[in-house]
Amino acid sequence: MHEMLRKRIPITAGMLLILVCISVSISIVGATQANNVEDQNMAYKDPSKPVETRVEDLLKRMTLEEKLGQMTQIERENATADVMQRYFIGSVLSGGGSGPGGANSNATAKQWFDMVSEIQKASLGTRLGIPMIYGIDAVHGHNNVYKATIFPHNVGLGVTRDPELLKRIGEATALEVRATGIPYAFAPCLAVCRDPRWGRCYESYSEDPKIVEELTSIIDGLQGEVPPNWQSGYPYLQGKKRVAGSAKHFVGDGGTVNGINENNTVIDWEGLLKIHMPGYFPALKKGIATVMVSYSSWNGVKMHANHELITKYLKEKLQFKGFVISDFQGIDKITSPPHANYTYSVEVSINAGIDMIMVPYQYTEFLDTLKDLVSKKVVPMNRIDDAVSRILRVKFAMGLFEDPLGDSSLENEIGSQAHRELAREAVRKSLVLLKNGKDPKQPILPLPKKGGKILVAGTHADNLGLQCGGWTISWQGESGNNYTTGTTILKGIEATVEKGTEVVYKENPEKGSLKDGGFSHAIVVVGEVPYAETKGDSLNLTIPHPGPNIISNVCEEVKCVVVLITGRPVVIEPYLEKIDALVAAWLPGSEGQGVADVLFGDFPFTGKLARTWFKRVDQLPMNVGDKNYDPLFPFGFGLTTDGSSSGSPSPSSNTKPPKTKVETKAENQAEKEERKAQRQEEKALKQEEKDMRKAQRLKEKETRKEEKDMGKVEKQEGKEEKRELKETQEEKAKRKATKQEEKDKRKQERQEEKKKKQEEKDKRKQERQQEKEKRREEKDKRKAEKHHEEGKNDEI
Repeated sequence: MHEMLRKRIPITAGMLLILVCISVSISIVGATQANNVEDQNMAYKDPSKPVETRVEDLLKRMTLEEKLGQMTQIERENATADVMQRYFIGSVLSGGGSGPGGANSNATAKQWFDMVSEIQKASLGTRLGIPMIYGIDAVHGHNNVYKATIFPHNVGLGVTRDPELLKRIGEATALEVRATGIPYAFAPCLAVCRDPRWGRCYESYSEDPKIVEELTSIIDGLQGEVPPNWQSGYPYLQGKKRVAGSAKHFVGDGGTVNGINENNTVIDWEGLLKIHMPGYFPALKKGIATVMVSYSSWNGVKMHANHELITKYLKEKLQFKGFVISDFQGIDKITSPPHANYTYSVEVSINAGIDMIMVPYQYTEFLDTLKDLVSKKVVPMNRIDDAVSRILRVKFAMGLFEDPLGDSSLENEIGSQAHRELAREAVRKSLVLLKNGKDPKQPILPLPKKGGKILVAGTHADNLGLQCGGWTISWQGESGNNYTTGTTILKGIEATVEKGTEVVYKENPEKGSLKDGGFSHAIVVVGEVPYAETKGDSLNLTIPHPGPNIISNVCEEVKCVVVLITGRPVVIEPYLEKIDALVAAWLPGSEGQGVADVLFGDFPFTGKLARTWFKRVDQLPMNVGDKNYDPLFPFGFGLTTDGSSSGSPSPSSNTKPPKTKVETKAENQAEKEERKAQRQEEKALKQEEKDMRKAQRLKEKETRKEEKDMGKVEKQEGKEEKRELKETQEEKAKRKATKQEEKDKRKQERQEEKKKKQEEKDKRKQERQQEKEKRREEKDKRKAEKHHEEGKNDEI
């Protein structure tokens, strides 16, 4: 009997195993079929469906937590798999200098690609599999990445006035950004810099809004050209070799008082439309995916809290359908000091119309605060749905749901020879020849390649970091040749001259050391040190030490060409008589060979100033068309290599600057009629805006009445709800009081600052007077001593 049982056990176990396997197989098949049915019912996963259908389908499936996560952009160092999945994070960024391995790590394109891919895989592992969007500041090439091509900053590109060149630069930048797995660039900057004291002036193409408008062609390169009849304001992206762009910083960032970064832009509506808004009109027509808000204020209202401009004008009037993103910790700066009332900052920024918040570090506080505001109906649910719909629309337009992981085969695009040649071309076209010979009839440029002995001097001649400027590898930029790859101006000169021509490099020659050196010419390369944003704000705009000394020491002894490496016009008039030839090279980037190409005549000088070059800082702000326009070099000025000029015949002359499309003093009758028609059109637009705001106020009044009536009904539903409503009203009153306190505080701070500046001014005036008196006393003393000495000699 036992033997029979032992024989049956294996048979029974085997049958059970077979039954289990069949059951599991049926379960798997059933689950797969169920998943397939579920996928078929998920319209958002079907690329054949219209984008709006996919957005609507996905939005209705999302929880509040998933929606708020989509509105959150965090720094890559915080983007662990756990954080991405726990908080449903919608976007990640690299701040300036932030990459794999930390700041300035010289990470390869593959390391960047792998990092972005791992973060993306975490996002795809969430319940709905919504891909994140990774963004980076690629403002003059893929400038955070080692070995990437660094193009000239915008201040130089504006000089070219070449939309086709800008389009090609956009294409090259997009390829290099995509090579690292990143699909989103925080570019282009459409600021119209009206005061060079601003630390971000080099990010602006020009003081002329027409030039800024024309050079939005870079968007065609970054995102691809929209098809005919594309709906203006609707986001567009042409395939996996392009990147989503961001028009920034909306709006008026280049017009702040005294050029102070993040300050107040004081200008009327007509002026805002005419000077600071023109770049955004073509950007929307070109399908720009996102718009980034400015840190600055417009007539005292922080742009991050400006509902009228963000929602009423940009979204409703201009019909922008992409998403609006804050700047880095931008909502914190709504209050003074920053982050002083974070609940208020979150409330007003979201209600103003910002869809995605760049909150690199304090993302949990942001999410908790926003969720609480939504639960209390301070931020309405339809505002959340609008924001998330816009973010999803961009992600669908980018093809992220179909191809979330990028293309690793693009790795060799980083710093490719073709891109470096393009950057070299851009450098050549961005140079402006401001002076060519002390006697214009005897120009010294182009320099001879053959024979002679050439001195190259200056702090910026053999320094890639200084040559590239801010926003290169790190946020503030670096000094030295170890941070990226390229060609310094010195190396470009050495590669250009013919055999037998001696090139001698002395960074800072001592006074009197060059007379017997036998130099036929000297090239002095000096300028500003790298900076970004507020750290670049300047009250004096002088060339940093030892630049002025180098100019004097060299140019007093050798026939010299001075090449300025600066992010803006600087004080140069005191040295102008000593200089034989003067070239503005701006911040040329990694390809210094382009400077040598033009100095030695392989290509001509063609650049024309895209901004006014002042004589003295006390003239600022001074822009073309201003009443008291008396520049050192006027807007549009630029000599060609043969000494001719498209601007004034001499830099210090009082002749009028070359006429431009924005000049207000044209004498032609047709232009007068055109301006009259334009004023009438702008007046009509202004009235239309006024009527729109009036209608909106009536609408909001009706909405408030409806909410009030609804509140009365809700009061009857329970004592607890009544108490909650009372708390909400108290919080509202508290916020209002806090807002008034902050307003009063800012007013007091401005008054104190004004008083302090006046005191400092008076103090400096007094010190100058005392110094003057002291010099006079010393002079009288020396004179008396001289007479006394002469008297003694007579006695002897």
